[in-house]
Amino acid sequence: MSTERQLGEVRFLTVAEVASIMRVSKMTVYRMVHAGDLPAVRVGRSFRVPENEVNAYLRNSFVDTA
Repeated sequence: MSTERQLGEVRFLTVAEVASIMRVSKMTVYRMVHAGDLPAVRVGRSFRVPENEVNAYLRNSFVDTA
């Protein structure tokens, strides 16, 4: 499978959409992107975050409680 085809299948979310999904502020999402905790692509002056990366982050962030 070519790289172009793989990128075409990726769904990108805005910072506002990520904040809504994660129930955090946009500033928190920006901090996560700048810290390298959440991969993002810069498009002009804004960022786009691959939806699968948001899902992976949430999956790996679950805390097992007693």
